[in-house]
Amino acid sequence: MLYIMRHGRTDWNVLHKLQGRTDIPLNEEGRLMAMAAHDAYLDTHLDLCFSSPLKRAKETAEIFLRGRDVPIATDDRLKEMSFGIYEGQENTFQKPDCPIYVLFKDPAAYTKSAGGAETFEELFARAESFLSDMVLPEVNKGKDILIVGHGALNSAIICVLRQLPISEFWSHGLAQCKLLRLI
Repeated sequence: MLYIMRHGRTDWNVLHKLQGRTDIPLNEEGRLMAMAAHDAYLDTHLDLCFSSPLKRAKETAEIFLRGRDVPIATDDRLKEMSFGIYEGQENTFQKPDCPIYVLFKDPAAYTKSAGGAETFEELFARAESFLSDMVLPEVNKGKDILIVGHGALNSAIICVLRQLPISEFWSHGLAQCKLLRLI
Protein backbone atom coordinates (compact mmCIF):
# COMPACT_ATOMS: atom_id res chain seq x y z
CA MET A 1 0.00 0.00 0.00
CA LEU A 2 1.02 3.59 -0.50
CA TYR A 3 0.03 6.40 1.83
CA ILE A 4 0.82 10.11 1.65
CA MET A 5 0.71 12.77 4.33
CA ARG A 6 1.19 16.51 4.29
CA HIS A 7 3.44 18.06 6.95
CA GLY A 8 2.09 19.75 10.08
CA ARG A 9 1.49 23.46 10.55
CA THR A 10 4.20 26.12 10.43
CA ASP A 11 4.23 29.79 11.36
CA TRP A 12 4.09 30.63 7.66
CA ASN A 13 0.92 28.52 7.28
CA VAL A 14 -0.65 30.62 10.03
CA LEU A 15 0.42 33.84 8.27
CA HIS A 16 -0.74 32.54 4.83
CA LYS A 17 2.78 32.92 3.45
CA LEU A 18 3.77 30.89 0.42
CA GLN A 19 6.47 28.46 1.61
CA GLY A 20 7.62 26.46 -1.39
CA ARG A 21 11.26 25.44 -0.98
CA THR A 22 11.86 27.87 1.90
CA ASP A 23 12.86 25.61 4.78
CA ILE A 24 10.40 26.62 7.51
CA PRO A 25 10.19 24.35 10.61
CA LEU A 26 7.02 23.12 12.27
CA ASN A 27 5.57 25.32 14.97
CA GLU A 28 4.26 23.91 18.25
CA GLU A 29 0.80 23.37 16.77
CA GLY A 30 2.40 21.43 13.89
CA ARG A 31 4.25 19.20 16.34
CA LEU A 32 1.00 18.55 18.22
CA MET A 33 -0.72 17.72 14.93
CA ALA A 34 2.00 15.20 14.08
CA MET A 35 1.72 13.64 17.55
CA ALA A 36 -2.07 13.39 17.24
CA ALA A 37 -1.59 11.67 13.86
CA HIS A 38 0.95 9.34 15.49
CA ASP A 39 -1.71 8.27 17.98
CA ALA A 40 -4.58 8.13 15.47
CA TYR A 41 -2.74 5.95 12.94
CA LEU A 42 -0.76 3.76 15.32
CA ASP A 43 -2.43 0.63 13.93
CA THR A 44 -1.51 1.46 10.31
CA HIS A 45 1.28 -0.87 9.23
CA LEU A 46 4.24 0.80 7.52
CA ASP A 47 7.52 -0.67 6.31
CA LEU A 48 9.28 2.41 4.97
CA CYS A 49 8.84 6.19 4.93
CA PHE A 50 10.10 8.58 2.29
CA SER A 51 10.17 12.23 3.29
CA SER A 52 10.99 15.57 1.81
CA PRO A 53 14.27 16.79 3.30
CA LEU A 54 12.65 20.12 4.24
CA LYS A 55 12.43 20.53 8.04
CA ARG A 56 8.64 20.69 8.26
CA ALA A 57 8.15 17.38 6.45
CA LYS A 58 11.07 15.54 8.00
CA GLU A 59 10.09 16.51 11.54
CA THR A 60 6.48 15.49 10.84
CA ALA A 61 7.72 12.07 9.70
CA GLU A 62 9.96 11.70 12.76
CA ILE A 63 7.18 12.57 15.21
CA PHE A 64 4.59 10.48 13.36
CA LEU A 65 6.84 7.40 13.36
CA ARG A 66 8.22 7.85 16.89
CA GLY A 67 8.57 4.48 18.64
CA ARG A 68 8.21 2.49 15.42
CA ASP A 69 10.92 0.59 13.62
CA VAL A 70 10.25 2.34 10.31
CA PRO A 71 13.23 3.85 8.49
CA ILE A 72 12.89 7.36 7.05
CA ALA A 73 14.70 8.13 3.81
CA THR A 74 14.78 11.67 2.42
CA ASP A 75 14.82 12.48 -1.27
CA ASP A 76 15.21 15.90 -2.91
CA ARG A 77 12.53 14.98 -5.47
CA LEU A 78 10.00 15.24 -2.60
CA LYS A 79 10.72 18.92 -1.92
CA GLU A 80 7.79 21.27 -2.34
CA MET A 81 7.19 23.01 -5.64
CA SER A 82 9.43 26.04 -5.96
CA PHE A 83 7.49 29.31 -6.09
CA GLY A 84 10.54 31.41 -6.94
CA ILE A 85 10.46 35.06 -5.93
CA TYR A 86 6.92 34.63 -4.57
CA GLU A 87 8.02 32.52 -1.61
CA GLY A 88 7.39 34.40 1.60
CA GLN A 89 4.61 36.54 0.12
CA GLU A 90 1.35 36.60 2.03
CA ASN A 91 -2.12 35.83 0.65
CA THR A 92 -1.07 35.08 -2.95
CA PHE A 93 -4.41 33.24 -3.29
CA GLN A 94 -6.17 36.62 -3.05
CA LYS A 95 -4.00 38.63 -5.45
CA PRO A 96 -5.25 38.22 -9.05
CA ASP A 97 -2.45 40.49 -10.31
CA CYS A 98 0.19 38.08 -8.94
CA PRO A 99 1.30 35.60 -11.65
CA ILE A 100 1.43 32.75 -9.12
CA TYR A 101 -2.32 33.30 -8.43
CA VAL A 102 -3.13 31.43 -11.66
CA LEU A 103 -1.29 28.35 -10.42
CA PHE A 104 -3.73 28.09 -7.50
CA LYS A 105 -6.97 29.33 -9.08
CA ASP A 106 -6.73 27.89 -12.62
CA PRO A 107 -3.87 25.38 -12.79
CA ALA A 108 -4.60 24.47 -16.43
CA ALA A 109 -3.85 28.09 -17.39
CA TYR A 110 -0.47 28.06 -15.58
CA THR A 111 1.75 27.22 -18.53
CA LYS A 112 5.13 28.73 -17.72
CA SER A 113 7.13 29.58 -14.67
CA ALA A 114 6.58 32.97 -13.09
CA GLY A 115 9.39 34.75 -11.28
CA GLY A 116 11.54 31.64 -11.21
CA ALA A 117 8.74 29.37 -9.99
CA GLU A 118 8.81 25.73 -11.01
CA THR A 119 6.53 24.63 -13.84
CA PHE A 120 4.00 21.83 -13.54
CA GLU A 121 6.05 19.89 -16.09
CA GLU A 122 9.09 20.05 -13.80
CA LEU A 123 7.05 19.12 -10.73
CA PHE A 124 5.35 16.18 -12.47
CA ALA A 125 8.69 14.93 -13.84
CA ARG A 126 10.09 14.82 -10.28
CA ALA A 127 7.00 13.05 -8.93
CA GLU A 128 6.96 10.47 -11.75
CA SER A 129 10.68 9.82 -11.40
CA PHE A 130 10.42 9.31 -7.65
CA LEU A 131 7.40 7.04 -7.90
CA SER A 132 8.93 4.83 -10.60
CA ASP A 133 12.42 4.70 -9.04
CA MET A 134 11.64 4.41 -5.34
CA VAL A 135 8.00 3.74 -4.51
CA LEU A 136 6.41 1.42 -7.07
CA PRO A 137 9.18 -1.22 -6.84
CA GLU A 138 8.64 -1.39 -3.06
CA VAL A 139 4.83 -1.45 -3.33
CA ASN A 140 5.13 -4.23 -5.92
CA LYS A 141 7.12 -6.23 -3.34
CA GLY A 142 4.16 -5.90 -0.95
CA LYS A 143 5.68 -3.13 1.20
CA ASP A 144 3.55 -0.50 2.92
CA ILE A 145 5.05 2.89 2.11
CA LEU A 146 4.45 6.39 3.52
CA ILE A 147 5.43 9.60 1.75
CA VAL A 148 5.52 12.74 3.90
CA GLY A 149 5.51 15.76 1.66
CA HIS A 150 3.84 19.04 0.81
CA GLY A 151 0.63 20.39 -0.71
CA ALA A 152 1.68 20.80 -4.34
CA LEU A 153 4.06 17.82 -4.32
CA ASN A 154 1.36 15.56 -2.89
CA SER A 155 -1.15 16.87 -5.45
CA ALA A 156 1.31 15.98 -8.23
CA ILE A 157 1.69 12.44 -6.83
CA ILE A 158 -2.10 12.04 -6.72
CA CYS A 159 -2.47 13.32 -10.29
CA VAL A 160 0.26 11.01 -11.59
CA LEU A 161 -1.10 7.88 -9.90
CA ARG A 162 -4.76 8.58 -10.66
CA GLN A 163 -4.02 9.98 -14.13
CA LEU A 164 -5.93 13.18 -13.40
CA PRO A 165 -5.80 16.21 -15.69
CA ILE A 166 -4.00 19.32 -14.51
CA SER A 167 -7.38 21.06 -14.14
CA GLU A 168 -7.99 18.76 -11.14
CA PHE A 169 -4.59 19.44 -9.58
CA TRP A 170 -5.97 20.94 -6.35
CA SER A 171 -9.19 18.91 -6.22
CA HIS A 172 -7.80 16.32 -3.81
CA GLY A 173 -6.24 18.67 -1.29
CA LEU A 174 -4.81 16.84 1.65
CA ALA A 175 -5.26 18.24 5.15
CA GLN A 176 -2.16 18.51 7.28
CA CYS A 177 -1.16 15.34 9.14
CA LYS A 178 -3.91 13.19 7.61
CA LEU A 179 -3.14 9.91 5.85
CA LEU A 180 -4.46 9.30 2.36
CA ARG A 181 -4.21 5.80 0.92
CA LEU A 182 -3.41 5.91 -2.79
CA ILE A 183 -2.65 2.28 -3.67
